Amino acid sequence: MNQEPMHPISEADIEAYERDGVVRLRGLFDADWVTRMREATMAYRAAGTGRLRVVQKAAEAGQFYSNVFMCGSDPDFLAFRDTSPAARIAAALMRVDKVRFWYDQLFVKDPGTSAVTQWHHDLPFWPFLGEHLVSIWVAFTPVGKATSGVEYIAGSHRWGKFYRPVTPDEDPAFADPDLEPCPDFSERADDPDLRFLSWDLEPGDCVCHHPLTVHGAGGNKSADQTRIGLSIRFLGDDVVWDPRPYTVKLPKAPAVAKGAYPADDTLFPVIWQRGDRAA
Repeated sequence: MNQEPMHPISEADIEAYERDGVVRLRGLFDADWVTRMREATMAYRAAGTGRLRVVQKAAEAGQFYSNVFMCGSDPDFLAFRDTSPAARIAAALMRVDKVRFWYDQLFVKDPGTSAVTQWHHDLPFWPFLGEHLVSIWVAFTPVGKATSGVEYIAGSHRWGKFYRPVTPDEDPAFADPDLEPCPDFSERADDPDLRFLSWDLEPGDCVCHHPLTVHGAGGNKSADQTRIGLSIRFLGDDVVWDPRPYTVKLPKAPAVAKGAYPADDTLFPVIWQRGDRAA
């Protein structure tokens, strides 16, 4: 299993990420990682453990399954966090010399599942502020529009917006009443002022996005293809801890003051730093 990306991350890739708030990177994770993590995903799901969420529509056999913080209890997800290329990719895109782990999240949509991923952006969910945050969404199965490929609105990370968080199961714990709801941008597909980006992905590809880039996805219309993706999030240099009321709650409170850099090596460990592959 590769520790460094299978291909170089170019200056053009980094500039696309900075300009659009999202970039697709082809084939950076090898087949061994894909097989290992696809199997680990299905085993973790079958165990029914963790902080899982399941959305299942009436009269549908398929589910939209998600879970978080898997690497805190599962050795395969921990290995992916610590030794896969993900942290190096994050460092390159943020142009930083050190990255800390934030959290990992699974997304599995069964064939025939109509549950959507509502339009949203991530930072309103997160107890941080700053520019140096990134999500690395890794495909472990083929992904396309029919199989709930994610759509992004280019440049939306520069809108200066902070939309109300919404989860697929509409958990009120995130429904901050002081924030405006995110529009359903699927109704504006023909708007010339918006540039929608989405990609067909092969296993081992990844899409990397800034946490203020607006995105969403439809259901999985495939009759036989499960969609499996893992999003792993990292922090860079300018991030500060900001535990707002309607954000993700950690298993325990970090040893970090509000407004301070999150230098808690237990909850937010350094995964990669220049000159030393594993911290």
